[in-house]
Amino acid sequence: MSKDPYTVVYHPHVTEKTMNLMSEQNKLEFIVDRRANKKDVKLAVEALFEVKVQSVNTFINSEGKHAIVKLTKDYSAEDLGMRIGVF
Repeated sequence: MSKDPYTVVYHPHVTEKTMNLMSEQNKLEFIVDRRANKKDVKLAVEALFEVKVQSVNTFINSEGKHAIVKLTKDYSAEDLGMRIGVF
């Protein structure tokens, strides 16, 4: 892995919308390094949280770069959210 996962993923982004994504679509949203690409985010999330990532979508707004990470059906976004203190 080219980048340290701790420098790629900063923290989870928690809003009412992201809570709905978590429960309904098995997705989590993170604030990530603006220079990180989708592959960097996927590898970092898999390394940090010991899950498998199905897909990554990114966008940039005034808060920084966001990554919406969809986990494979073998993993639960709600369980991961509990582990990392989203709730």
